[in-house]
Amino acid sequence: MLALDEIEIARPVIAQSPLLKDQDLLRVLIEATVEHQIEVARRPHISGRVADAIIDRAEPASLTALAGNRTADISEDALRRLVEHSRRIAALRAPLTRHPRLNDALAAELYRWVGDALRQAISERFRIDDPRLTDSVSRATVDAASPGQIPRLAHDPGNTDVDEMERRLVTKLQHAGQLRAGFLIRAVREKRLSLFEHALAALGGFPVSQIRASIHSDSPEALFLACAAVGIDRAVFPAVLDEIRTLSDGLPGAGDESYLTRTTVTPAAAVREFRSLMSRLTA
Repeated sequence: MLALDEIEIARPVIAQSPLLKDQDLLRVLIEATVEHQIEVARRPHISGRVADAIIDRAEPASLTALAGNRTADISEDALRRLVEHSRRIAALRAPLTRHPRLNDALAAELYRWVGDALRQAISERFRIDDPRLTDSVSRATVDAASPGQIPRLAHDPGNTDVDEMERRLVTKLQHAGQLRAGFLIRAVREKRLSLFEHALAALGGFPVSQIRASIHSDSPEALFLACAAVGIDRAVFPAVLDEIRTLSDGLPGAGDESYLTRTTVTPAAAVREFRSLMSRLTA
């Protein structure tokens, strides 16, 4: 009776009462208001049976609440149905992007219709092949390379033709509005260090010589600041650093990595600190 009462009375009962069982929660979903249904979807540790019933009803606000409920018993099939609903319900997309049970296949499906910011979040968790980005890179590479040239996968300081090709590729992507932080992660995963260097320089407004100096320094701090300046999350940076070290003979060196324990660095602050640090390193 209390769970079906006015929402101000029902809310704490639905959220916390251990006496409510699945059949009681299902009754609330059928008989009560949308506000009551939302509280059921938010209830900690709801069963798969209740989660499926919420998805069956397809009420947008309840679905969004369920997607944000990390403790709900949601099966892979139920999560797939939520991803399908997210095609028409935009509010579902952000919580699904962060959902701990999201897998590679569902992430790829979700990737198709989320915005750029959420695409970056997905690409940081999963290896997603973006057909639009792949096509753009392929077209720009063909345009940038003269006949007979084959793009190399890693930066060769002695190969100025390839380096110029990578620079022109980055310029084309930037003019097309497709150069973002997620592209940097893709570049290092594909072992294209030169492409990473030019892309990071273009995104941050830095000279590419400073980016290369940060990679060949004794500490990763300068590279960390450059990455933070363009929006690469601190939690993602260690993986990026490992990839870069495999491409540059273990550089940057270990140095003092206490910077990783700092509070979040804003992009604007990271730009200032990077430029100040590089002016000292290159003086």
